Amino acid sequence: MINKTQKLHTFHIPVMGLSYTIDSPIKVAHYGISSVISIVDDDLIEKMTAFYSKKFQQPYQEITQKIEDYRAKRITNYLNLVSDIVQKKFQNFKAELSENKETLEQYINMLPNQSEVKKGLQNLLEDGYSFKNKVVDYIESHLTPGAIDVNIMTKVDKENFIKNEPLPLMHNDAHAALRGFANSKLNSSIVLSAGMNPRLYSYFEEFSDFFPDENNFLKKKIILKVSDFRSAMIQGSFLAKKGLWVSEFRIESGLNCGGHAFATEGILLGPILEEFKQKREELISNNFQLMKKALELKNLRVPETPLPLQITVQGGVGTATEHDFLLEHYDLDAIGWGSPFLLVPEATTVDAETRNLLAKAQEKDLYLSHISPLGVPFNTIKGTSNEFYKQQRIDNEKAGSSCPKKFLALSKEYGQEKGICTASKKYQDLKMAELETEKEQLSELNYQNKKKSITEKACLCVGLANSSYLEHGIKIKGEAQGVVICPGPNMAYFNQEISLSKMINHIYGRTNVMPFADRPNVFVKEIQLYIDYLTKEIANQDPLTNAVLKKWHTFKTNLISGVNYYEQLFTHKSFLDTKENASSVLKVWKSKIESIAIPEPEMV
Repeated sequence: MINKTQKLHTFHIPVMGLSYTIDSPIKVAHYGISSVISIVDDDLIEKMTAFYSKKFQQPYQEITQKIEDYRAKRITNYLNLVSDIVQKKFQNFKAELSENKETLEQYINMLPNQSEVKKGLQNLLEDGYSFKNKVVDYIESHLTPGAIDVNIMTKVDKENFIKNEPLPLMHNDAHAALRGFANSKLNSSIVLSAGMNPRLYSYFEEFSDFFPDENNFLKKKIILKVSDFRSAMIQGSFLAKKGLWVSEFRIESGLNCGGHAFATEGILLGPILEEFKQKREELISNNFQLMKKALELKNLRVPETPLPLQITVQGGVGTATEHDFLLEHYDLDAIGWGSPFLLVPEATTVDAETRNLLAKAQEKDLYLSHISPLGVPFNTIKGTSNEFYKQQRIDNEKAGSSCPKKFLALSKEYGQEKGICTASKKYQDLKMAELETEKEQLSELNYQNKKKSITEKACLCVGLANSSYLEHGIKIKGEAQGVVICPGPNMAYFNQEISLSKMINHIYGRTNVMPFADRPNVFVKEIQLYIDYLTKEIANQDPLTNAVLKKWHTFKTNLISGVNYYEQLFTHKSFLDTKENASSVLKVWKSKIESIAIPEPEMV
């Protein structure tokens, strides 16, 4: 069994949107809680630097777009500022813990029950608070702030230009973001999501902080967000061949998650976690052997033993029972809790109107949309202000965004050198003009469906950033876009604003902030989502090809295999009241999967 008792917390807060966790470390890191900042939007980051420099009375010098390498420099500057603020808050918090017994007791109550640090602090209190020096020494040697990790979506790597001249690869968006993190003073991790980008992965070799030092210590670590073991093995091997160690594989449910959803071919979370559990040592050994060879060729220091590797999971976890089960049964190191924290103002940055919308959300309000310009399904909620403004422009025959930031201007469908965003007015005008030439050959229903597929794309660059501007009172310039927010389906089961202490107590099973007794467990909910996903795929696919039909058959087979796995698992371990309930629920869903009709290939 992996020893988790030395960790301050067994959960982390994953990245959410562009702005929802942009300042989470400032809010929670001094408590030992790790969180992840998106470093996609350097404009938002520069505004946050100005805001927090003023708030914490730090000097501020604006980095404008006229400055060379401004994107990377903005990111480095903000991350250094966050680091300084977190360290200052952490030092002040430690001083308060040693001076104030009530604060110390509150902090002890915040820690997980199995924490050795919690037990140590409790023992000191029981020995008598007069032993202040002992408390100070213990805090100094055992408490650490939570990690200030960062996230890059690997595919958001737009090429950049100066006066129509393309800049070198190192100035692509994701490359510059990586450089911004690498040049910062942070000792933390970069989370890579949305699949492999070989050119970006190769760029890591330029920065010494990603290689082990003389003490086998990595100043900066790599976390890969993956959907299955195969992806982990492929990406981990690619990096290891460059001498780079993946310190954590962060497994995320393909559909039971917030934001962009990368569905598997029907492989469910339980079987995925089981494969990681069974093959963990194989993964470590494979990556270590490849890493050793690469480091030898580079004439760099070669560790004698593998570096630490963590495996974590996130997506749809909502109860302490699920949290504890996943940790123990699959030997995981931590659990990511995302969407519920959108209702915790002490941890995330969400404007009041949007947070109220989230609190009221029911299952029917949360859906897998096609609003992302990346062309990847995107979990969101009905009734956002962005939805209102977008529909207003459509009704006025002015569909599309002005596209002021262009981070997702990646389409080169029209042969132009510079990419164009599918949510932009420029792109949608071109597509609508094409559609008008076909209108007479289309039924009205077909025409409206094609029109919707063009105009439903949302400006995520602006919509996912606006909430922090609203919450912090920062003026929003340009065309009204409103707020886009990206909760997962799990948001339906949390219906109120929650304090940080209550949320932590909920995670650790000391209280319950979820009033819905009929909520399906994390595994069953994912089964429902995958059935819905496959059913819609079959209903909307045109044209049918043999490859698509083969994919659907594999998808269905994998779903049935997953349910069979849960039937065995729930015989011994059940999230439900009784094993009989677990069995009957799974039989219902298995019957629904078996009843999904996959079309037969057309005979030519």
